[in-house]
Amino acid sequence: MSFLDKETTVDGFLGGRLQIRQPIFGYRAATDPVFLAASIKAKTGDCVLELGCGVGVASLCLAARVDDLHVTGLEIQSDYAALARSNSLENGLPFNVIDGDLTQMPAELKDASFDHVMSNPPFFENGAVSKPSNEGKATAHVFETQLADWIDAGLRRLKPNGTLSIIQLAQQLPEILIGLSGRAGDIHILPLTSRRGREAKRVLVRARKNARAPTKLLAPFHVHQGKSHVQGTADYSPQAAAILREGAALEWGVEH
Repeated sequence: MSFLDKETTVDGFLGGRLQIRQPIFGYRAATDPVFLAASIKAKTGDCVLELGCGVGVASLCLAARVDDLHVTGLEIQSDYAALARSNSLENGLPFNVIDGDLTQMPAELKDASFDHVMSNPPFFENGAVSKPSNEGKATAHVFETQLADWIDAGLRRLKPNGTLSIIQLAQQLPEILIGLSGRAGDIHILPLTSRRGREAKRVLVRARKNARAPTKLLAPFHVHQGKSHVQGTADYSPQAAAILREGAALEWGVEH
C-alpha cells in the first residue's frame, strides 16, 4: 500500500531548505541521515548509491549540498520508495529510487558502479530488542539481513578506490570492521557523542575500496554543547548546527 497524505507529515530539514514528507507512524528520519549525507566527500558529477534510502532524506540532503550528482537509492519498502520519489520531485532534486532487496540486487544495479555508497542500516539484530509493531519502523530498526550483507553489497557496487560510508550504533563497530577486513582500507572512524564527556552511542565509518592505508580513530564529534540540555533550546554545537541547519559538509579529522 502507499501512504495517504493524511498519514504523513511534511518536515523541514537543512533549516527548511528541504521539505520531506514522511509517515506519521513508522520510521521517521531525524539527524542520522543528515550527518551521513554531510560525511560524503562527493564532488560534482559523482555517482552515489544509498542502500536503504527510506523516504530519501540522506540522498536529498547530499544532492542539496553538491550540484549535479547522480544519486540512486535502493529501498525494500515500496511505500517508502514512493515517498522518496515524491520528495525528490517536490524538492526539485533528481533522485533515482529503485525498489528492491540488497540481498537480491535488482538487475539495473548489478552491473552499475558508484564513486560513493552510503547507508544507515537497521541498528538491532533480530531478537536483540522488542520489534516495533509498525512494519515500517520494524524494518528500519531491526535487521533481518546481516550487517555483513549490507557491507558486502556496498563494496560490490563501488568503483576501485570508491568510498563506503555507514552510520551505526557504536556497539556494531566490530561487525563493521570485520566486514571491511581485507576488502577496504583507509578506514576513518568518527565517534558521535551527544555532549563532551559522554560515551559515543553512534559512529560514522568511512572506508575506501581496495585501499591499504591504516585505520584512523578520530576525535569525537559533539552534537550538543554544554554539560546538559537546557529546556526549550536545541543547543547544537556550532559544527552540528552548520550541518543540520545549513547543509554544511562534515569535516573529517577536525576537532569538534
